[in-house]
Amino acid sequence: MRRLTRTVAAAALATALALVSACSSGSDKSDDAKSAGAVGMEKVTYLTSFGNFGRDSYAWVAKEKGFFKDAGFDVEIKPGQGTGYVIQTIVGGQADFGPIDLTGGILQLGNGQAKDFVAVAAIQQRTMAAIVSVEGKNIATPKDLEGKKLADTPSSVVRNLFPTYAKLAGVDASKVTWVNGEPQTLMGTLASGSVDGIGQFVVGQPTVEAVTKKKPVVLPYSNVMQDLYGNALITSTKIAKEKPEMVKRFTEALLKGLEYALANPQEAADILKRNVAATNPAAAAAELQLMAAYVRSSNSGTALGTLDSGRVAKSIALLQGAGALKQNLTPDQIIDFNVAPKA
Repeated sequence: MRRLTRTVAAAALATALALVSACSSGSDKSDDAKSAGAVGMEKVTYLTSFGNFGRDSYAWVAKEKGFFKDAGFDVEIKPGQGTGYVIQTIVGGQADFGPIDLTGGILQLGNGQAKDFVAVAAIQQRTMAAIVSVEGKNIATPKDLEGKKLADTPSSVVRNLFPTYAKLAGVDASKVTWVNGEPQTLMGTLASGSVDGIGQFVVGQPTVEAVTKKKPVVLPYSNVMQDLYGNALITSTKIAKEKPEMVKRFTEALLKGLEYALANPQEAADILKRNVAATNPAAAAAELQLMAAYVRSSNSGTALGTLDSGRVAKSIALLQGAGALKQNLTPDQIIDFNVAPKA
């Protein structure tokens, strides 16, 4: 009888301990989940290209849809501030991956302003760089920019590529005034009337209209520079050299997010809204719809992310011909073709 009593008591004690353990686990569920999720996962910091707009929502899609997790990554997404900032942050070791305008990267590398980074995939097959104004500013052609005031971040490709664009478009760049702005406030600056135009991607039209309440006027750089790529995913030369398979896995996961976002623009916009409270879902979805035409082209066929050595060589030659590069470059100096998707 005493044996039975001891057995029952022991069972009761075990049950009580199990309940206490379960309650304890429940109270620390988030921490345990994080620990479990981190086991075997490689932590990666990713920068967006320029703030948090619809055009960059594919990274959030890749995270929320589990594409990063399936590839073995625990990804933290932070807002970038243009090509120069993204390069500096990645080369400095504060981030691992991020998109830059490839032409901007060529300018930075070819003029000795940056080094130790490589592009590993194309996001857009054509440049989306543009000057964006609104009706009422008397801007209809590139020549109309003379005498006007434009705003952009100092490291933006739109601003840094402007002298080349101006030369090819017949604009006297010395007659255009640039002032500094931040990614998230540029459109507000345009809406306030304090500037005549801003550096922007062509896909920013819906967001510009939503903020300014006016019809945008867009001057795409691609009208005069047709061979230039748009954004390209970069990493540090060190990571590409030491972890090529990791780079390939990350690139594949990100491109899955890009493909899904383009096929489901409204869902992608909603995902961005859940992660970035200031998002305008309608404008974000419209940006993705406009971006689709730039992600695939006759050069890339149906494959996403491809980079072609011949096209990059043409871009370099165009910039050299315009006097925009101080140093000679080859495509292999800006692209790691060992890890990049093949055209």
